[in-house]
Amino acid sequence: MTKKRVVSGIQATGDLHLGNYLGAIKCWTKMQDEYECFFFIADLHAITVPRDPEELKLSTIEVAAAFLACGLDPEKSTIYLQSHISAHSELAWILNCMTPIGWLGRMTQFKDKAGKDRDNASTGLFTYPVLQAADVLLYHPHLVPVGDDQKQHIELIRDIAGAVNRKFATHIFTLPEPLIKVENARIKSLRDGAKKMSKSDPSDASRINLSDDRDLIYQKFKRAKTDSIAEITYDASLRPEVANLINLYAEFAGKTKEQVVHEYEGCGFAKFKDDLAEIACEVIGPITTRYNEFLKDPVELFKVLRQGSDKAGEIASATIQSVKKEFGFFC
Repeated sequence: MTKKRVVSGIQATGDLHLGNYLGAIKCWTKMQDEYECFFFIADLHAITVPRDPEELKLSTIEVAAAFLACGLDPEKSTIYLQSHISAHSELAWILNCMTPIGWLGRMTQFKDKAGKDRDNASTGLFTYPVLQAADVLLYHPHLVPVGDDQKQHIELIRDIAGAVNRKFATHIFTLPEPLIKVENARIKSLRDGAKKMSKSDPSDASRINLSDDRDLIYQKFKRAKTDSIAEITYDASLRPEVANLINLYAEFAGKTKEQVVHEYEGCGFAKFKDDLAEIACEVIGPITTRYNEFLKDPVELFKVLRQGSDKAGEIASATIQSVKKEFGFFC
């Protein structure tokens, strides 16, 4: 039986953190035997905001090392660099010409990232979802693994694909379905339970990086925000920081949040945070070791990316040629 195909990616913005691992990469590693997997480093998306060129190069290497350290296997998955395949940019332009401005204006992510200074935001940030659509549609996937906050983007991708299919009355693009991870994986900031754990947060204490050593992990969990209530209970709306720590423990231990609450009934936060740090180190420690080893050999990392890009590029090239033919370009 032919495996269903999945496509997903992560921006080349450097040091990955616990939210990236638990919310995305951990799930991807489990998909490798069940699905035909395509995972990419989104370096084109990374320049929608100002980036130093040398920083971008380093970030790309770091993300590639993290992919392999977390368990993505080039023998099982196609791992590639977005910018290595020109069809991503080419299809994005064609899809831009099919996408109404009103559709993009409704996207909440642009509003969040641009903030009050929207007039000075880059056009790339505004049309980001169209490049995202190209990233997906080039490979005709059945599923796109995403978090709840990305569901709107998949809906837009389906709308764009449907518009093209209807224009030419033919099945040019597959309409992918979102594959949404369970709520536990929506890891929040250690300093603010209302925000996602993010690389863009100016406070390094807000996140556990995959490169953090044992002492730093203990320090960050010890200082993680809770509240004035001594009892450990789960209430995501009233006690978001505590709920986040419980979710983290549940993810690491393979338990439900109810089991975690029961286990620490009557215990204070000092013991809970120590135990959480310890189990986090057990999970992250081996990843950090492998990550540092991979970083020592960037030539091998780029070899993996080039091989993956060659394989993905064959599919992308066939897709863009079909699209250009339908639109009336000489091919």
